[in-house]
Amino acid sequence: NKPATMRGILSVVSSVYDPLGFLAPALLPAKLILRDLCKEKFGWDEQVEVKHIQKWKKWMDDLQLLVDYKVNRCFKPTGFGTIKTAQMHHFADASEDGYGTVTYLVLTNEEGKKHCSFLMAKSRVAPLKQVTIPRLELTATVVAIKMDKMLKGEFQMPLEESTFWTDSTTVLKYISSESTRFKTFVANRISVIRDHSQPSQWRYVTSALNPADQASR
Repeated sequence: NKPATMRGILSVVSSVYDPLGFLAPALLPAKLILRDLCKEKFGWDEQVEVKHIQKWKKWMDDLQLLVDYKVNRCFKPTGFGTIKTAQMHHFADASEDGYGTVTYLVLTNEEGKKHCSFLMAKSRVAPLKQVTIPRLELTATVVAIKMDKMLKGEFQMPLEESTFWTDSTTVLKYISSESTRFKTFVANRISVIRDHSQPSQWRYVTSALNPADQASR
């Protein structure tokens, strides 16, 4: 029960403990309210305008729907049998509001049956300074690369080569290009991507089928 100020809103949003990103799509609207308040240069303890308070109260009401939210954290279902292969699939997406990634683990047993489990997600608000959608899409793919590096360090099972998915054909062209000289922003991010993955690991997925779409809007 905090006052409807920037300090109060930030306090409530920060109190939601979600290290694995299950609630990334639910938290993004509150983060967007904070970004709008920063853009309009509200003071930390200044009462915000009615339009923002209405959005905030709506989000607080929706937050109550998560009281009984439960997730099965076992990656391997009962009776699945011996795991033959395990592979991570990372999805990245961006919009003018934010960008995000989500990672799934795909297990295959000796019978060729597959099981897919949600591993982790991240959602971040687009910066105040205007950035083009292709650049935000590229930034999201870098987050996916960092997720891959971190999760590989944590997993205690052999993993096949990871697969990365994006709905941005521009980003795929950036990654596959061998001769183009990019501007610094793009070049730095392409360097991170190339250092940890091969162009053959990157695939296209339509926006309608990209699960990271929920984390970016």
